[in-house]
Amino acid sequence: MLRGLGDLESVVMDRMWSYRRPASVRDVLEDLRQERQIAYTTVMTVMDNLHKKGLLRREQVSRAYLYEATASKEAYTAELMRSTLANGGNRAATLVHFLERLTPEEAEALEAALQVYPPRGRSS
Repeated sequence: MLRGLGDLESVVMDRMWSYRRPASVRDVLEDLRQERQIAYTTVMTVMDNLHKKGLLRREQVSRAYLYEATASKEAYTAELMRSTLANGGNRAATLVHFLERLTPEEAEALEAALQVYPPRGRSS
């Protein structure tokens, strides 16, 4: 089962997704230090954990690693939603509750997505 991210993991992943390029621990550290005091080893540990979870891949360059997100934020979120739905008991009831809570903007986005990628067995 796919888990959500902890607070600091979310912050680091948001940074990595925003960069859209490989980044070192030092890059992320300097970015985070604009908003909070944080130790290099803390960022290094979080990025190593994200690598172990499969959310970041890394390549050693000289003495440091360059990290890169393995999937987009949208792909991660979609997989988290799918995993939650699969483990939520009655899928139809879960979807009904989900749909009841959509904002008009979210409902419009869902309708647009279904036009691009209609479910199997449903004609466009």
